[in-house]
Amino acid sequence: MRLLLVEDDRLLADGLSGQLEKAGFSVDTTYTAKEAAILGEQEDYRAVILDLGLPDGNGLDVLRKWRTHQIGCPVLILTARGDWHDKVEGLKAGADDYLAKPFQTEELIARLNAIVRRSEGRIHSMVKAGRFELDENRQSLKSEDGTEHSLTGTEFRLLRCLMSRPGHVFSKEQLMEQLYNLNDTPNENVIEAYIRRLRKLVGNDTIATRRGQGYLFNDAV
Repeated sequence: MRLLLVEDDRLLADGLSGQLEKAGFSVDTTYTAKEAAILGEQEDYRAVILDLGLPDGNGLDVLRKWRTHQIGCPVLILTARGDWHDKVEGLKAGADDYLAKPFQTEELIARLNAIVRRSEGRIHSMVKAGRFELDENRQSLKSEDGTEHSLTGTEFRLLRCLMSRPGHVFSKEQLMEQLYNLNDTPNENVIEAYIRRLRKLVGNDTIATRRGQGYLFNDAV
């Protein structure tokens, strides 16, 4: 799942990026309002963490611009503690949640997962599709017979993408966008390699290939 982190404190941004990647996100980081506005429109993000106090502008203006252009991905804004005006204005501008600085990374990740779940129409941290359950907290896959498999970070991100929209065909390009950030340069064949590994867990028919189109998770199997 791909995420945009907008934070001008580079030390904080670097630390958060590492923790978010461990939690199963692929993270693009920017430090300016100008670049954030552009990336939000050009890239397909599942969520955004948006600091309001940026060196070249206000994060609220960036958020308002996104919403005006019908960019509806969930946004978690970061505010200074006690600055309730920013919180109110952020929610009015279209933010889905807010968190005051300083904060615990665990709370940020929990809130982030919560707004993503709401955007997908889910209540629990389990992504269910067919005979399988994907545990977001443990990054593991459980089948109906109770067997549980631990997943690598990339396996988890790929399977989460497929299972979150069963029956939807994802092209290799779309999967690459969700698995890797702008600084990564993976070979396109890496998708095929990970698909083969995941099929050993869920079965060849569960992750189906649509020739010339891509892959889908078949929850009817």
